[in-house]
Amino acid sequence: MRTAGGPFRLGRMPTLILVRHGRSTANTAGLLAGWTPGVALDERGAAQAAALPGRLAEVPVSEIVTSPLQRCRETVQPLLDARPGLRAHTEERIGECHYGDWSGRKLAELKDEPLMEVVQSHPSAAAFPGGESMRAMQTRAAEAVREWNARVERDHGSDAVYLMCSHGDIIKSLVADALGLHLDLFQRISVEPCSITAIRYTRLRPFLVRLGDTGDFASLAPREEPSGGDAPVGGGAGAP
Repeated sequence: MRTAGGPFRLGRMPTLILVRHGRSTANTAGLLAGWTPGVALDERGAAQAAALPGRLAEVPVSEIVTSPLQRCRETVQPLLDARPGLRAHTEERIGECHYGDWSGRKLAELKDEPLMEVVQSHPSAAAFPGGESMRAMQTRAAEAVREWNARVERDHGSDAVYLMCSHGDIIKSLVADALGLHLDLFQRISVEPCSITAIRYTRLRPFLVRLGDTGDFASLAPREEPSGGDAPVGGGAGAP
């Protein structure tokens, strides 16, 4: 058995920083974007992305991994510009949920679909018509993280920190996985645009060390919730 002073340092593994993309044009239009092409950051989302290098200035990021979708690539670009030695690796498995026939539709219309009640209350049973199930979404994302943990540890050591830029439902599902929560509870988790979530992995268990941190406490102020308490599918647009 290795001691605390041994090479594994209590079984520590890389720390993962999960960044949700900045606010997008689909977020502000109330659309469920999914994999719809051409969904960019809006003006506020671009400002959120521009602030990311400053927020992470003291963090030695070893690798940047991003969903292939435009809004994520635009979110990490200022960070890449600020750190010329880094490049972005594209990872399909942390791309947005494949919402199938729901993609591009207004969330206000989708709330009356019978499937929406399942998505809210029993997401492990939800499968989008023409798309994928939420179980499959979580499985592929968790597999990607475990493979990247091993790759980053191999290339940069067990104390390394790396960043993934992904989407609201993906990040929520990874937090649930890290906490050992059933997928049916993941709708209780909230991650706003350009929020930072951090998971420190070890050989025995992950530790959630940040969740949905935007540094903006204005989002905590009371505001009307038009959904009546439903979780925003896709992650929502964040504070107004």
